[in-house]
Amino acid sequence: MPVIAEVTIIPLGTGSPSLSRYVADCHKALQEAEGIRYQLTPMSTVIEGELDLVVDVIRKMHEVPFAAGALRVSTTIRIDDRRDKPLSMEGKVRSVEQKLAE
Repeated sequence: MPVIAEVTIIPLGTGSPSLSRYVADCHKALQEAEGIRYQLTPMSTVIEGELDLVVDVIRKMHEVPFAAGALRVSTTIRIDDRRDKPLSMEGKVRSVEQKLAE
């Protein structure tokens, strides 16, 4: 069953307050990954897929800032792993929207 993970990768000591280049480079690793879906948000990235695939792609994303010269990277991961029924990004949003409409 798929999991949904939220990941934030922050390179430290880059000499610039802008991180969009690092985010774009991390997303290239996502574009190359098979078997996952993802959504960029203003503060993080949400990834959906089988747990092993999600963890593998997050590891690759974590390495991207180091390859670009960062000497320190802080990565925060939250994983929603529900096993009683299928889980999807859209399903979670739809559930809240339905309750808002009640």
